[in-house]
Amino acid sequence: MANRMRIAMAAVGLLLFGLALGAYAQTPAFHDIRPGYGVTAIGWLSDYHPPLRGTPGDSRVYILDSGVPGGTLYVQGGTHGNEIAGVMAATILVERAIPTVGRIIVVPHGNNANVDYNDGYRSGVPSYVTIEVQGGVPRSFRYGSRRTNPAYEAEPDPDIYVSPDGGVHEGNEIRNLNRVHPGKPDGTLTEQIAYAIRQLLIEENVDVAIDLHEAGVNSRLANTLVAHERALEAAVYAVLDLSAQGLHFNLEPSRQEYRGLSHREWGDHTKALAFLTETANPGQTDEYTAPDVVNDPKNPLHDRVGRQLAAVRAIVDAAVLLGAPPVSYEGVPTYADLVRDGLGPWLNAPTAQP
Repeated sequence: MANRMRIAMAAVGLLLFGLALGAYAQTPAFHDIRPGYGVTAIGWLSDYHPPLRGTPGDSRVYILDSGVPGGTLYVQGGTHGNEIAGVMAATILVERAIPTVGRIIVVPHGNNANVDYNDGYRSGVPSYVTIEVQGGVPRSFRYGSRRTNPAYEAEPDPDIYVSPDGGVHEGNEIRNLNRVHPGKPDGTLTEQIAYAIRQLLIEENVDVAIDLHEAGVNSRLANTLVAHERALEAAVYAVLDLSAQGLHFNLEPSRQEYRGLSHREWGDHTKALAFLTETANPGQTDEYTAPDVVNDPKNPLHDRVGRQLAAVRAIVDAAVLLGAPPVSYEGVPTYADLVRDGLGPWLNAPTAQP
C-alpha cells in the first residue's frame, strides 16, 4: 500500500511538472525594434537565468558599448505592457543612442509575457499602436497588459500574494512584474523574469537602473520620479534639471513598505542606483472610456516619450555629477525635438539602414 501511494504521488508530481512545462512551451514574442549603430550586442534575459529560454518570459537585451571605459546604465520599458511611453522611449534608445563613454543596456519589454494579453480591465484600449515613420510607412507596437498572461503561469492566482521579501499584495499581483522583485530562481514565470533582471544588474555591474512606467492622468504618480534612498540625492538634482527645462516631475522616495517594487528591491539587492519614472497615460485613466493613447490632445504619446527620455538623461547627468562612473551618449531626441517632430522621424524606417 505504501509503495502504491509513493507511485501515485510520483505520478501526480510528474503530471504537475508536465503541466508547468506546457504553460511555458511557447517561444517569446518578437517586436518591431530596428537596432541602430550604437548597438554592439543583442542577448536575452535567459542569458542571466537559463530556465527562461524558450518561454514567453524571455526578452531581448540590447547592449550599447562605447568602447570607452565608464559606467553602465540600465533602462527598462515594458514592465507593464500597457505603459507604452516607456516601451517607446526604450525603443528609441535602441534605435538612436550612440554611447560615447561607458555602456547602456536596454530591455524594451521587461515582461514579455504580458504583451499579448488584454485583461479587460479598461475598455477601448488597443492591442497595437501604429506610428508613421519616414515616408509615411506605418510601424506597429504591441500594447499589452499590466500583468502576465495567466495562460503562461502554471498555477492560478492565490488569494493573497507575498513577495520574496515579504510584501503582501492581492493575489493577482503574483503576475505583476513590479510586485515580485527581486524574484526567485525557481518561482513562477513572473518571479523568474524578475530574478533574471536582478542577475543582469549584478553580472553587468550596473551603476544606474531606471524602470520606465506610466500612470493614469489623474493619479498622484503621474509625472513622478521615484528613487531608492541611495539614489535620492541624484533624483533631487534630476528633478531640478527637468524643472529648468519646463518639465515638472514630482519626487517620491522609495519606502521600506514598497516590497516587491523595482525601485525598492533593485536598490536593496544590487549596487545600482535605482529609479522609476511615471508619465501620464490616458489609457490608464478610469474616467476615459475610449482613450487615444497616441494622439490624446493633452498627453500625446510623443510628449510622454519626450518626458521619459528627458528624465533618463537628467538622472544619468545627476548621478555622474555626484560621483557615479561616467556614461554619456548622443543621437537621442530631446523633449523639444519630439514635440516639434513627433515620434515618426526618430524611429528607423522599415526600408532604411539604422
